[in-house]
Amino acid sequence: MQITADHVTSFLQLVAERVKEQREYLTRLDAAIGDADHGVNLDRGFSTVMSKLPTATDRSISGLLKLTGMTLISTVGGASGPLYGTAFLRAGTAIGDRATIGAEELIAALSAALEGIQTRGKATRGEKTMIDAIAPAIDALKEQYAASGDLLAAMRAAVTACEQGMIATEPMLATKGRASYLGERSIGHRDPGAASAFLMAQAMLATLERAVQG
Repeated sequence: MQITADHVTSFLQLVAERVKEQREYLTRLDAAIGDADHGVNLDRGFSTVMSKLPTATDRSISGLLKLTGMTLISTVGGASGPLYGTAFLRAGTAIGDRATIGAEELIAALSAALEGIQTRGKATRGEKTMIDAIAPAIDALKEQYAASGDLLAAMRAAVTACEQGMIATEPMLATKGRASYLGERSIGHRDPGAASAFLMAQAMLATLERAVQG
């Protein structure tokens, strides 16, 4: 299948809806080990993205992703704004001027997004961050697509891996960000960034499933 700018718009709309629905859940997670504002901040950021989309001058895939990235950086407080913002900017840059993208371009864009998060956050796996959900998801996406050539099946595998990665942050000791200040008290709590990453992965899968169904 070919992914178009309309699919990207649908994905962004679904993320905005689900972030709003899960705002209190994300904020409760953040209250345990952070500033208690992750859900509120993300909701503000994606609501602002939604308000900008109708008047966006560059409605290409890359243009929409870059608009989202710049908006998140400028409107979302804490670490998540710069991290997610960088992810969307890097994905947009990876796609370039392509009007549509296939599975291989999508995987390359998501890989670039992860690299952006790792570079901006100076974090790696095992430090109780969103990377612990995103990196296994992209690994699963690559492996399953290489094995089957089926993007939808690969994305389902990625979402499963993302969920497992999110859950795996609970027993981890945080060594990055505000949560690291808590030391061993950070153990036993789910990372809010990993939870929002899982929410976005679910939205991506739902968007692809709807696209296939027509």
